Amino acid sequence: MRRIVIERPGGYEALRLVESPDPTPKPGEVRLRVEACGVNYADGIVRMGLYESAKRLHGYPITPGFEVAGVVDAVGEDVEGWRVGDRAIGVTLFGGYASAICLPVERVFATPPGLSSEQAAAIPTVFLTAWFLAHRQVHPRPGERWLVHSAAGGVGGALLQLARLAGVEATGVVGATHKVEAARALGAAQVIDKSATDWVAAAKGIAPGGFHAVFDANGVSTLRDSFDLLAPMGKLVVYGFASMLPKDGRLNWPKLTWDWWRTPRFNPLAMTTSNRSVLAANLSFLSAEAPLLRRGMLWLLERFADGRLAAPPIEVFALERAADAQRRIESGQSTGKLVLRP
Repeated sequence: MRRIVIERPGGYEALRLVESPDPTPKPGEVRLRVEACGVNYADGIVRMGLYESAKRLHGYPITPGFEVAGVVDAVGEDVEGWRVGDRAIGVTLFGGYASAICLPVERVFATPPGLSSEQAAAIPTVFLTAWFLAHRQVHPRPGERWLVHSAAGGVGGALLQLARLAGVEATGVVGATHKVEAARALGAAQVIDKSATDWVAAAKGIAPGGFHAVFDANGVSTLRDSFDLLAPMGKLVVYGFASMLPKDGRLNWPKLTWDWWRTPRFNPLAMTTSNRSVLAANLSFLSAEAPLLRRGMLWLLERFADGRLAAPPIEVFALERAADAQRRIESGQSTGKLVLRP
């Protein structure tokens, strides 16, 4: 098998392609011959050495990657319901940048008909995150208004689709003009291009009474304004801190420290009187809730199978170009999802 290994944190050069023996499935596991691996912004944070769950739950050396799709090519003992040749999606919690992987059956799902392996590998991380934020933290109701940052990206685009299904009016915020149509195509009722306008003023014009939920993965650059845009009983949902991180692959420690100090600390007394809340999530620390996340994944795949949800736009890179893929996603210029093809 071929896989990407990070021996120690660093820049793009830390991503090394190595050859290893194929893994052998243990009892209760299946082996996937991987045809596509999803790329997520978090993979670059793993490479930089800042992803907390990579440090706590795994350590270095590490193979990044949270999701794969391909074909079952070996089955361990005590496995029912899977046969060699079945098309499958795997949720990995690291290890995904590889041409083969063994996974417990509870982390393996049948690929919905009509989806390519590239499309299937683009689904788990972003849609499961969006599902958790929307349906286990916010609990959408028809007629609500949401504001979704990074609306042309993976999680942002998934949130727009889930908002549409729930009867929610979602406003997307994007960072570049070429992303406006992508966000609109995913279901945004309005799109704010913050490279061309004052996004806060535009958001206030769209929802003078505030938004019922604001989803923010930017961090310090937008968190305070996002909170101030909430309606009474509104919820700010935080799932990332992209504005604190570099776009050239190299950490700037003085900037990182300064941004950490500037990150808003929300006062619970003020939240009590304003009836506004702050929520946060990182699914890689939710292993204790694996049955819940499996139910969420099955819920999503049912809607992909019948067409209520659609795979995001995809850019494909060869596995050996993992550094180029991470450079692309960290540039802030990509839309939809990036996928590696082993």
